[in-house]
Amino acid sequence: MAYTLSHIVASLGGVLKGADRTVERLAPLDVAAASDITFLSNPKYRKQLDDCAAGAVIVSPKLEAELDTSRSWILVDDPYLYFAKVATLFHPPAKARPGIHATATVGQGAVIAASSEVREHVSIGAAAVIGERCILHPGVVIGDGTVLGDDVVLYPNVTVYHGCVLGNRVAVHSGSVIGADGFGLAWAKDQWFKIPQTGRAILEDDVEVGANTTIDRGALADTIIRRGAKIDNLVQIAHNVQIGEHTAIAGCVGIAGSTTIGAYCTVGGAAMFVGHIEVADKTHIGGGTLVSKSIRQPDTYASSYPLQTMKEWLGNAVHVRHLDDLAKRIKQLEREIGTLKENKDNSND
Repeated sequence: MAYTLSHIVASLGGVLKGADRTVERLAPLDVAAASDITFLSNPKYRKQLDDCAAGAVIVSPKLEAELDTSRSWILVDDPYLYFAKVATLFHPPAKARPGIHATATVGQGAVIAASSEVREHVSIGAAAVIGERCILHPGVVIGDGTVLGDDVVLYPNVTVYHGCVLGNRVAVHSGSVIGADGFGLAWAKDQWFKIPQTGRAILEDDVEVGANTTIDRGALADTIIRRGAKIDNLVQIAHNVQIGEHTAIAGCVGIAGSTTIGAYCTVGGAAMFVGHIEVADKTHIGGGTLVSKSIRQPDTYASSYPLQTMKEWLGNAVHVRHLDDLAKRIKQLEREIGTLKENKDNSND
């Protein structure tokens, strides 16, 4: 697939500088060839621009005075976002090919829109509802009474348990499980007694879930992932959690039960949240951070230990073990200094 730069600008906006030419693919700055289009958004890669062989480069207008007029440029305020739109132009989402494969199993009373595609070995439970233009890849399992909106894409081996609700344009990648039981147990003196998990998992419009992520159903109330939230691979979201609109969560994050994370937040990889806390809108959590209490004030938070050599870590670990003793000694010294000062003041009198 190839596009002229004028077609790209007409479709997506921006200002074309230099000759109109045809580009065939997107490529990184350091490997792009004459038939490629690339982009520069991070200033630390500015030096690569001098040796770049790309036919066209997407850049900020701030660089206009530095541009080589022998090359073609597209000037936009946000080169990274524009790159994403160009990538979508070159690689548009697949469209459903209507029909139900002969190996699929459809339960009694299930309703499947005629425009949707149900591929090999899909299992759809009784009374489930599948909206328009959905694509269910091989091995998908849909539980009884589950509802899918329009334009939903479930990749191979996704499981959506009974009674869950997915909104329009939801995408769930391979191996993910939506609506499994939450970890609800009561101690019965000598053994654990399982608490039935009777809530649902609800994913609102435009939510995307990465591969091998698990989103548990609610215990009584629902687990809810709000509109436009993006969740990476290998994330665990426990029962009754609520994730706010357009929040983005990177891989290997664990969120314990009944935690509420606000809208427009970002969560770095491997961050961990204890249960029953709240995180304010527009809060940013660094990778590897343990969030052990509610965050009421939006800001950027981090608690991961900086990288150091093993020798340095061992030395610091020894000091950390003695922090409590050091704090006690400091308090004692403060008392002694206070006594000495008081005695000196009294003697001056």
